[in-house]
Amino acid sequence: MDKFIIEGKYPLKGDVTPSGNKNAALPMLAACLLTDEEVTLNNVPDIQDVETMRMLLESLGVRVTHSGSHTWKIQAKEVRPADLDPDLCRRIRASILLAGPMVARIGGLFLPPPGGDVIGRRRVDTHILALESLGAEAIFDRGDKLFQFKSKQLKGTNILLDEASVTATENAIMAAVTAKGTTQLRNAASEPHIQELCHFLNKLGAQISNIGSNTLLIQGVDKLKGGEFSIGPDYLEVVSFIGAAIVTQGTIRIKNAGVHYLDMISMVFNRLGVSWDVEGEDITVPEYQELIIEPDLGNAIPEITVMPWPAFPTDLMSIAIVVATQSQGSVLFHDWMYPSRMFFTDKLVSMGAHIVLCDPHRSIVQGPTTLFGESMESPDIRAGMALVLAALAAEGRSVIGNIRQIDRGYESIDQKLKDLGAHIERIN
Repeated sequence: MDKFIIEGKYPLKGDVTPSGNKNAALPMLAACLLTDEEVTLNNVPDIQDVETMRMLLESLGVRVTHSGSHTWKIQAKEVRPADLDPDLCRRIRASILLAGPMVARIGGLFLPPPGGDVIGRRRVDTHILALESLGAEAIFDRGDKLFQFKSKQLKGTNILLDEASVTATENAIMAAVTAKGTTQLRNAASEPHIQELCHFLNKLGAQISNIGSNTLLIQGVDKLKGGEFSIGPDYLEVVSFIGAAIVTQGTIRIKNAGVHYLDMISMVFNRLGVSWDVEGEDITVPEYQELIIEPDLGNAIPEITVMPWPAFPTDLMSIAIVVATQSQGSVLFHDWMYPSRMFFTDKLVSMGAHIVLCDPHRSIVQGPTTLFGESMESPDIRAGMALVLAALAAEGRSVIGNIRQIDRGYESIDQKLKDLGAHIERIN
């Protein structure tokens, strides 16, 4: 299994361009099942999760061809309800995104349970409730460990999601765009990748309005057509590079950074004493940073809490914690969404960080502290990238194993960091 060997304390310098948004690419690939015409997707990230989705689509009869390094041509001319490989479905949470478009296109799907990061229980109830509201039937066979989704005709309706689940929102959108009548989808998630999915579907002929809000209006159409769409930059990767520059006291320019999605993230990082400059669609991270944690009124310890978009996203909690270890002061981090998100902090403690894990959802970070190289395993995509940042900031050498997890979400991250001056090597 591959590992990263990282020598820390080398400031990052130079320019970098983020890859396409993984969390937008996956639902868009699934949405290609909704039309029998050819779809061209540009800026598709070359990562393991996207490759797994390609294999799942091909097993359903979809033709996928590469036209250039990051351009894919997808045609779902003849879709079949094939038996999906349970191992492939276990690799990614996004395998459940096949349910909505397959029920809409051919009236059913047998789906093994989805997988993904091990960061706590991730329920699928919201997906089932949304699809059932549109007229689908969902059955889980415990013996065969299979979900069966089926429907004769989906019909538009008023749906109130019981939680603002990103993937459940995406499934509901994809099922509703060709349902008969109008669907009002309330308590919808509104992350950048959901907005991109809606714009992509509209490019194919869907009629979705109120994009970016938590109430979507979807007028069902008889058929979607083919088309071409370019996936936007991955804002999670953008912030990962910002964090890497901060903890190494470097200065970098991030090109095509999708700055219109970073307002709340900027506000939160400002509280850690971090700032960056915006020039058009580019971001420049200056070398000098205050790195003093801003207390709440009355000199109270500030709290950074994740919330649904447009608030601070849970996927950036790990990066923010590493940055906080290099900032002066105390800060409480609270991730109520996932009960295992904080468990990676024990690895930071072993590197010298001053972190108190209050419970599975909360931790207090006291900084700044000098970090020292350590041997560690990556537990999931985001925590794995956070450990890379910690290793870049640390004195001495770090070894990070299980980097397959990092590769699932970050394209050629070692080469991009190396081009910025990081001392990082991939070894088997």
